[in-house]
Amino acid sequence: MSVIYIVLPLALLVVLAAVIAFVWAARSGQFDDTDTPAIRPLIEDDEAPKQP
Repeated sequence: MSVIYIVLPLALLVVLAAVIAFVWAARSGQFDDTDTPAIRPLIEDDEAPKQP
């Protein structure tokens, strides 16, 4: 029973760290555009690569 006094606060700290990381990522714009990176390889460029 005494192990719960150690595990419960550690679990709460891990959950708090995950919530803080999610809030930071959401506020910094990490989740703004989820469609464009997936279709970016399909978009053709108008310019050909320059030859040296």
